[in-house]
Amino acid sequence: MSTETPEASRTEPGAAPAGEADGKAESAAPQGKPGEEKPPDPPQFILYQEGPQYAQTLRQLTLWAHHVLLPVYGREITSTAPWCSRWWEHPEAVAQLHGLWLAWAQLTGPGSETVGPANWHRDYLATVMNSLRDPMGPFAGCKPGAHRPKETPPVDAVDPFGPPPGPA
Repeated sequence: MSTETPEASRTEPGAAPAGEADGKAESAAPQGKPGEEKPPDPPQFILYQEGPQYAQTLRQLTLWAHHVLLPVYGREITSTAPWCSRWWEHPEAVAQLHGLWLAWAQLTGPGSETVGPANWHRDYLATVMNSLRDPMGPFAGCKPGAHRPKETPPVDAVDPFGPPPGPA
């Protein structure tokens, strides 16, 4: 069973981030004292990512979900506990599962405390899975092999407190 974590996608300290053609860092941030390496930045929440960064994070999340989460914690699909076989097309599910995956990485990865997995189960797993699998949750209307996209709730004004729109 693969246990790929967000850290698995990070570059080694001092190495160029993935996707940079010239191998140079985007900014020359101070590294602290001579000989000290700056620790890698924590992973960015998936809803703030775009393009190739989003695609790579979603791929890693999918591998974790399909090889760790679902085989161990997936449980049977019922009308009261739905699941969508195309969960990655539900932004709420992606956001919640990404948060669950980040917590998994922090609490079960190298250097984590021995009680980390128990804390992950207690504090994160049930909350996220119950929310996703709620009959009124993001997979409401989806059935095995039958994805149903959700409509975004309507809003009367995109920015109700901004300046009024210009003349038509």
